[in-house]
Amino acid sequence: MIECVRAVLLTPAGRLLLIRRTWPGATPYRVFPGGHVEPGDPSLRAALVREIREETGAEPQITGLLEVLADEHQRQYFYLACIGSWSEADRTGPEFGDPDRGEYQIEEVPLTVQALDAVSPDPEEITALLREAVRAGTDLAALADPAR
Repeated sequence: MIECVRAVLLTPAGRLLLIRRTWPGATPYRVFPGGHVEPGDPSLRAALVREIREETGAEPQITGLLEVLADEHQRQYFYLACIGSWSEADRTGPEFGDPDRGEYQIEEVPLTVQALDAVSPDPEEITALLREAVRAGTDLAALADPAR
């Protein structure tokens, strides 16, 4: 089974940092930063730090695990994390050198129901969790398990 780590990544302004994926001839879509856990990663958190560094040039502070989504092919661990800054110039992931993998653009999006509805980050299960937390006025940190 493939294991992936992803971050609900909050900026200092309390916004979400998302990756806008664009493939030639396809409609752009947004995803949460992250990717595959590599064999050399000592832990899920270490894999997430590596992925966020690669995709955003940022140093994350991981709050805790929000949700695990799984199907017969992959398991995705979604963490809540914060960053102080990010840099397009400091991104190092292998995907940036391969034009066949499309474009990866960083987007900062308000953490509001309206913005979430407008950009609909994938997967919908995590977007729905965020939407409900925003509607209820719930602090996302209260939803994260710091022990995992």
